[in-house]
Amino acid sequence: MENAGHNVSERKNLIGLSRAELAAEMAAFGEKPFRVKQLWHWIYFRGVTDFADMTTLSKPLRARLAEHYCLDRPHVARHQVSEDKTQKWLLKVADGHLIESVHIPEEDRGALCMSSQVGCTLTCTFCHTGTQRLVRNLTPGEIVGQFMLARDSMGEWPSPTGDARQLSNIVMMGMGEPLYNFENVKLALQIVMDEEGISLSRRRITLSTSGVVPMMQRCGEELRVDLAVSLHAVTDDIRTQLVPLNRKYPIAELLEACRRYPGANNARRITFEYVMLKDVNDSDADARALVRLLKGIPAKVNLIPFNPWPGAPFECSSNNRIHAFSRIVNDGGLSAPVRRPRGRDILAACGQLKSDTVKKRKSELLREQAAATA
Repeated sequence: MENAGHNVSERKNLIGLSRAELAAEMAAFGEKPFRVKQLWHWIYFRGVTDFADMTTLSKPLRARLAEHYCLDRPHVARHQVSEDKTQKWLLKVADGHLIESVHIPEEDRGALCMSSQVGCTLTCTFCHTGTQRLVRNLTPGEIVGQFMLARDSMGEWPSPTGDARQLSNIVMMGMGEPLYNFENVKLALQIVMDEEGISLSRRRITLSTSGVVPMMQRCGEELRVDLAVSLHAVTDDIRTQLVPLNRKYPIAELLEACRRYPGANNARRITFEYVMLKDVNDSDADARALVRLLKGIPAKVNLIPFNPWPGAPFECSSNNRIHAFSRIVNDGGLSAPVRRPRGRDILAACGQLKSDTVKKRKSELLREQAAATA
């Protein structure tokens, strides 16, 4: 199998392969089934980036693996750290497209906000990411690679045990609609949850959807992760303005799918995201209607102060209005915390992600191209 003239760029990336796919790959490579367990341990428990570090494998095998395979994460094009210690990575994937991942730290833990698509299928009017058209779905390796790269950055290999870790949670809330890339997201999260590797509990994973109703049941049955739903309005006419997907799956259908979501109970409530937009969805009447709508669903509400971005068509509700809204929802028997904006100064807050693929003006891109060819 060895080929001295093998092109390094043609090496296959093992990150993102399921156990079955890795087993098939090793069988074709001429290796015994036990190699799969060894490789899985080194890749996902130890987090190695070089086959030479896999010391339980013979040196000749390590060299042969390195000739044919790689362990590549997405490439860091830019790394920013906010005043509040939120981190944002602009990542370049194999074909040169750019995505973003964000780490939101807490006292002794933190969540990684991961992307599922380059761009987004949807065009939610309050969301900066929604103004970037969908380019393509991310592969399982590009999804799990975001988590692995963050672990590289924070020195959290071998895979830590217990709760005292900076990367304690995943939220699939970055660029893209994860339920429109369900198969790849599912495989990536199954790799993350595998007990012999990264071993992150499904209770520490939240998948956020804008309301792709037909896929919600499958998500609950096959992944059993926590669900967050981008609601943002209490009437169909307003929600359709904010989340155009509402034309296809209106509020009544969406909430019925939430009632049927497998595993939802008072201990594992569905989170309803509600961005606070001045004079759009923030009245006392809206708050009371929200309580009525969510009756009978094990629910909590995240009130999100609108995070502005250049050219945004909305303003954020005032602090007083947001807290008045929160009091009404709380008095109605639902938890309604106000989310503290994080990473606003580096456009890393909720609704602000939009990769530099489309941020740069045409004149800037032309200048860069001219410089590259000079």
